[in-house]
Amino acid sequence: MIQKDLFESEEIHNLDNIIVGLDEAGRGPLAGPVFAAAVILPKSFPFELLDDSKKLNAKKRKEAEIIIKEQAIAYSIAFATAREIDEINILWASMLAMKRAYLKVADIYNGKIDLALIDGNRTPDLPIKSQAIVKGDSKIHEIMAASILAKNARDEIMLLCDKKWPEFGFNKHMGYPTKLHREMIQEYGRCPIHRKSFTFKKVESKQIELF
Repeated sequence: MIQKDLFESEEIHNLDNIIVGLDEAGRGPLAGPVFAAAVILPKSFPFELLDDSKKLNAKKRKEAEIIIKEQAIAYSIAFATAREIDEINILWASMLAMKRAYLKVADIYNGKIDLALIDGNRTPDLPIKSQAIVKGDSKIHEIMAASILAKNARDEIMLLCDKKWPEFGFNKHMGYPTKLHREMIQEYGRCPIHRKSFTFKKVESKQIELF
């Protein structure tokens, strides 16, 4: 078993393990799917391009995405729908999306994957050894890359949703619980991509709070 402190350094990549990094995007929003990505990177990858996707602006995320897709040994992107989120809750839907991403990348990669590193404190049910890394998206390059792909893929879907339901302003908040988004839900109700398991209540000054 590799010691935990190795996960926070480059030493893990000197062990000749084939590592897949997994991360999700979209646990917090009130609308839309939760996305996940799985990425296997070569040792020659320009790692300086990577960071936690939340720390990169849209331009830098897109630039990194292009290089990841060009140079990754293998990558995949998957999601769980708003309906699945309502059925099994957001935690397990996130785990489901990551498992789907892993299974897709395992099907693409023609070789043995030794280890899955997952951002957070919980791992999906995978058929290989896996390890959750708290704040892994700021420590492990494979997780950083997965974070970027998942975030970009979800944003693209939400921009398409904005064209279909422009009254909600998805292009401004990507489904997250901003004041604008809550006000639009109050005015128009929910659209088909809203997560019905996320409930609201009216409060004074016409604001809405999440239970």
